[in-house]
Amino acid sequence: MSNPAPDDLQPWLTGTLLPGWINRTFDPARPGFVEYLGPDGTPEASDLRTTLVTARLTYVFSHAHLLGVPGALAAARHGFAFLAGACRDADGRFSHSCTTRGEAVDGRSDFYDLAFVLFAFGWFAKATGETGALAIAGEVMDFLDRELAHPDGGYREDTLGSQPRRQNPHMHLLEACHALAAASPDPRWLATADRLVRLMRERMLDANSTLGEFFDENWATFPGPRGLIREPGHHFEWTWLLYHHERLTGSGEARETARTLHAFGQRQVDASANPSRLVVNEVDPTGRVRNGAALLWPQTEYLKALVARIEFEGDDDASVRLEQHLRLVFRHFVDAKSGLWINQLDDQGRPMSERVPVRVLYHLVLALADICRATKGNMAL
Repeated sequence: MSNPAPDDLQPWLTGTLLPGWINRTFDPARPGFVEYLGPDGTPEASDLRTTLVTARLTYVFSHAHLLGVPGALAAARHGFAFLAGACRDADGRFSHSCTTRGEAVDGRSDFYDLAFVLFAFGWFAKATGETGALAIAGEVMDFLDRELAHPDGGYREDTLGSQPRRQNPHMHLLEACHALAAASPDPRWLATADRLVRLMRERMLDANSTLGEFFDENWATFPGPRGLIREPGHHFEWTWLLYHHERLTGSGEARETARTLHAFGQRQVDASANPSRLVVNEVDPTGRVRNGAALLWPQTEYLKALVARIEFEGDDDASVRLEQHLRLVFRHFVDAKSGLWINQLDDQGRPMSERVPVRVLYHLVLALADICRATKGNMAL
């Protein structure tokens, strides 16, 4: 795949990508949002709806409304209504998945899902100025603290007590707390964010300050191969979050950790064994490649980390890398004409699937909107 990048990023984001995805995924007559599109952009026929995709698209369309995209607010309200209604049980819990009629398919409450429920509610409140979403967000956080909090810190994976424990949902809860802090004066959101950053520093970093993915019940490294996994994409995602955590709280420790995590991720991009310069899926703590395939989402997190380096460190090298990597994203993954993408390339650069997972739109929109914000919409390619 070799696609030219759009001439100008801001009008492409608000005039092509977001309107196209509103048209594909928002149907007022069909509750919720579809999970997958075919390679031609046709929604796959299914009655299954997940809390995760509903939350992610509610965020996307809330953000799109703030960017001035016509029709985005109606799409955001559609998602919010399904999220707060069908995805939510009578006792206030959120099911992992349900039908379009609101019948639970998988009734467990999942920490990763709930982090995105909170993220969506923060952005919906910001987009609408309505406080109802903030009230539900407070109830969701109460549920996490009451039902899923772990005595050794952080939260359990779900109401079934699944193992292993992961850093990933904790990272997204931090992201959600930042979004809610921007929409609400309640001090609990930044207080929770501070606890999550401290937990990451104390429990999730190894002796060489690389970020683990999987842990046992007591935050020891999960035994076996999974305990060795390091995802450069998550190093970059945390980098972006930690720079913004410093902006919100003044935490110097957050900035120092952001620098360390970014340096590890950047070494993997620059490695001699990685001529593509794409962000690979997995390495071990020494940087040896474990999974040399490349998903789209780690590329978007690298873009966000580079934006943060430019904003908070005045990093001229990051400015050059940002333009270069954005071109790579369009060359290898994203079709600028349609706004569709290839989700993953194997280690030889070949597409691994033709389906388009709707959940990835969250990653792409957040990254491109952040680039446009930081460059004042003047990112010409």
